[in-house]
Amino acid sequence: MNTRLSYARAVGSFLAWCDERRISLQQIEPMIVAAYVEELTQERAPQTVKQNLAAIRMLFDWMVIGQIVPFNPAASVRGPRYSIKKGKTPVLSAEDTRRLLDSIDTSPVVGLRDRALIGTMVYSFARVSAVVNMKVKDYYPNGKRYWLRLHEKGGKFHEVPAHHTAEQYLDEYIDAAGIADDTKKPLFRTSRGRSRELTERGLSRVEAYLMIKRRVEAAGLPNNISCHTFRATGITEYLRNGGTVEKAAQIAAHESTRTTQLYNRTGDELTLDEIERIMI
Repeated sequence: MNTRLSYARAVGSFLAWCDERRISLQQIEPMIVAAYVEELTQERAPQTVKQNLAAIRMLFDWMVIGQIVPFNPAASVRGPRYSIKKGKTPVLSAEDTRRLLDSIDTSPVVGLRDRALIGTMVYSFARVSAVVNMKVKDYYPNGKRYWLRLHEKGGKFHEVPAHHTAEQYLDEYIDAAGIADDTKKPLFRTSRGRSRELTERGLSRVEAYLMIKRRVEAAGLPNNISCHTFRATGITEYLRNGGTVEKAAQIAAHESTRTTQLYNRTGDELTLDEIERIMI
C-alpha cells in the first residue's frame, strides 16, 4: 500500500510538471523524462528520484500495453547512482522491546489487541500492512503449532510459524475478544468510543501507527519509533542470536538478502574497549 501511494504521487507530480510546460502525452519523449529527472535530482534525495523514475516507467509500460502510446519514453532514462548498505529505520534493543510489551495494560481487550499486534510484527518480521489485513482464519493450527498467513504486497500470501510468545499473545487476545468463530472477519479490530469494546471493522495501517505512537510514548521510549521498527528489531535480534541472513530473508519474505541486510544492526554497537584502542 505504501509503495502504491508513493508511485501515485510520483506519477501525479510528473504529469503536473508536464502540464505546467504544456507538454502533451504524445509529446513526452526520453529527453523530456530525462529533463524532469535531472531537475528532480537537484531537489530530492537519490532514492526518491529513482522511485519517481520507476513509477513513470511503470505508467508508460501500462500505456504501451494498452496501446495508448507506441513506446515507453522512460525506458532508456537513467536515474542517479545510489546504493545503501544500512537502513535508517530505528531499532529497539531486546530490553526496550520487552519494556514496551510489558508496559501495555492488558486488562482491557484493546490492550491485549495492541500487544498481540506488536508481538506479531516483532516475532514474524511482518509489515504492518500485512498484519492489519489478517483475518481471524489467518492464524491457524498446523500440526502441533499455530501459523500466521500474512497478506503481502501484490496480493501474495506468506506463511510462517507463530513464535510461542506471539502465539500466547494472540490466544489471549482472541479468547478475550470472543472472535475465534469469526473466521472471515478482521483479526485486529478497531474499538468503540470510551467503552473500548471492539467493532467488526479492521484496524487501518494509519490507526495501527497512531496506536504504536501512543504506546511508545507511554513506555517512555524514543518518539522516532515506527511500525517498521518492529520488523527491523525482530531481524536484528534473530541475527544477533545466531540466525542466518538467508533464513531471515525467508521469514521476512524478502526476495534478496541485500534487503534483509538493511535491517541488520548487529554491528552498530561500539564497545568502550574498541574506543580505548585509540592510544595517543
